[in-house]
Amino acid sequence: MSNRPSKPLHSQRGVAMVEFAIALPLLLLLLLAIGEFGRLLYHYNNLLQASRDAGRYVAGQAWNATLGQIDLTGDLQTRTKNVAVYGVPANPRGYASVVPNLAPSDVQVNSVGAEHVRVSISYTFRPVIGNSLPTFFGSSIPLNIALNSTVVMRAL
Repeated sequence: MSNRPSKPLHSQRGVAMVEFAIALPLLLLLLLAIGEFGRLLYHYNNLLQASRDAGRYVAGQAWNATLGQIDLTGDLQTRTKNVAVYGVPANPRGYASVVPNLAPSDVQVNSVGAEHVRVSISYTFRPVIGNSLPTFFGSSIPLNIALNSTVVMRAL
């Protein structure tokens, strides 16, 4: 057995800092991606709940017992769209929408068959970092994701 001295430690100085500098942008990108995915799921969950609430509202209001059929008036459609977007049939206090940039024009209310009503919400999720990623070759990569929520309920 030989007793050779090991390499001096001063030749390894700063290696940990260089490794950290290389790994930090990747870790931050991963953390940002996880946060954006969580935000996407949060918005989608809010859209699902909004469409259920609006469907429940219109199902209770659309049935005309005198005529024995669904009667979707313009006023009922407007109130249903307000329920989907703001959470209330009328918005005199100026409540914010349940999801940012959601408008009543993104909501469709119609009848399906003789006894059912459908509420559909179309929404485009826009990440915080921007609408697209630039590339070196070709066109940029779009980051916007279309979210759709549809509920069909029987009119009461």
